Amino acid sequence: METPFAIDLEKVSVRLDRNHILNDISWRVPYGEHNFILGANGAGKTTLVKTIMGFVWPIFGAKVCVLGNTYGNSNLIELRRRIAWVSPFMQQYTSSGEWTALQIVLSGIEGTLGLFRKVSDEETAQAIELMRMLKCEHTAQRRVSLLSSGEQIKTLICRAMMTKPELMIMDEPCVHLDMKGREYLLETIDNFAKSKNAPTIIFITQRIEDILPVFKHGIILRQGKIIARGHRNELLTEVMLGETFDMPIKLQKSQSGRYWPVIE
Repeated sequence: METPFAIDLEKVSVRLDRNHILNDISWRVPYGEHNFILGANGAGKTTLVKTIMGFVWPIFGAKVCVLGNTYGNSNLIELRRRIAWVSPFMQQYTSSGEWTALQIVLSGIEGTLGLFRKVSDEETAQAIELMRMLKCEHTAQRRVSLLSSGEQIKTLICRAMMTKPELMIMDEPCVHLDMKGREYLLETIDNFAKSKNAPTIIFITQRIEDILPVFKHGIILRQGKIIARGHRNELLTEVMLGETFDMPIKLQKSQSGRYWPVIE
């Protein structure tokens, strides 16, 4: 049955090691809409992503439907090829090897972290074009371990795009970056999200200032529950963020539309 939602969750609760990590999560994301997930450490952000990816299963009675596939009645291996997941964990893994940036990008075809088969000239051209689009083609023949953190994340984004995914999940991509690297990457993400053929994007962060205006809707997690959902201007308020992080927060809005927290 056709569905207008890229992500459709109903009554999702997850227990790990006898602890409730997620509690009664219901959330819908329409195709083509860019959303954010905001929450402090331990709020349940990563567990929610793993649930969406089918790596963690909720308690009986929940519904998890992603890209029209209801979990329990779908081939998750095939489905995951339609989902791009960019996370710091993958960055740490790829940066420890001898692979070049181009080889890592090409490995996205098979969903591996490293290239283990011969690729065609057409596949190589596709990879180079993606790297050109993200302005990192100059790193193609360099070892990933020698790239900056920002360049490594760009490589992983290109890798994720090799299968032309319908859903992209960016799991705290800026977490290891310094200020300059973060701003450079966020500019890249902003341009990518605004591009004509961009997939549905979910951007996960614990930093208020990372939430670009292109992410118009989102949810806020606290202690495994959604405490607020809606338009970013309704969520990113001093009262709501004070509740989210359990501390007084003042906000300043830049001309670009981003919100910056000030702790007094």
